[in-house]
Amino acid sequence: MLKRDDSSASLEVNLSEHDGVRYLHLGSEWVQGSMRISAPFDIDLEYVQRMMAWLLFVPPSSVAGRHAMQLGLGAGAVTKFCYKKLRMTCTAVEINPRVADVCRAWLRLPPEDERLRVVIADAAEEIRRDEWLGTVDALAVDLYDDEAAAPVLDSADFYADCRRLLTDEGCMTVNLFGRSASFERSLARIAEAFGERAVWAFKPTREGNAVVLAQRTPVRPKRAALQAQAEAVEARWGLPAGKWLRVFKAIEK
Repeated sequence: MLKRDDSSASLEVNLSEHDGVRYLHLGSEWVQGSMRISAPFDIDLEYVQRMMAWLLFVPPSSVAGRHAMQLGLGAGAVTKFCYKKLRMTCTAVEINPRVADVCRAWLRLPPEDERLRVVIADAAEEIRRDEWLGTVDALAVDLYDDEAAAPVLDSADFYADCRRLLTDEGCMTVNLFGRSASFERSLARIAEAFGERAVWAFKPTREGNAVVLAQRTPVRPKRAALQAQAEAVEARWGLPAGKWLRVFKAIEK
């Protein structure tokens, strides 16, 4: 996770384990990410699985070699899955170097190579760099402080910066966690930056995480096409994409 102040760069990073799952904490009891020890490159948390919903909008055969960017490394689940399972080029932006160190030591984050880069930086500043503009196919935004109270980067300007990162087929997925009023404000800001026709949303998980997806170029596949795509995603990568369609819809008809 990431927060735009100096304290976030030095927050204590803790781990806990329960029932075969290793959890990441930032100096509090709040879970900032997890890894199933027996399957370190799978995605354990339901809401993080839903952040892969951009796979519903691209041909499965075209995924390998695309560029995934994660803002807020957490336990590295998105980056590890994209790198190991999807064979993508991956960039993770994290303000706290200790989070990256713990991910490498205890959460099986692979070493950097030509396909994997971890950037220690403030995400709000990093995404404005020219080198990233128009290069990202899958942008995962999960930016919370140690208390997980609300997104720490959540303005229409920030989401507009995110949109500028994306390729024509690119999608942003955002984890929104908090009270419903906060969700509605965040959703409105995303729609302001991307346009309402570009925005899709999941119903919240039992834990209260609501994932929103926004497309650089709005597309509205027919239900049958989405169903076929979901079946392909589930068969190829084991994500519960068939269930997604029951709780995932465009916000504007």
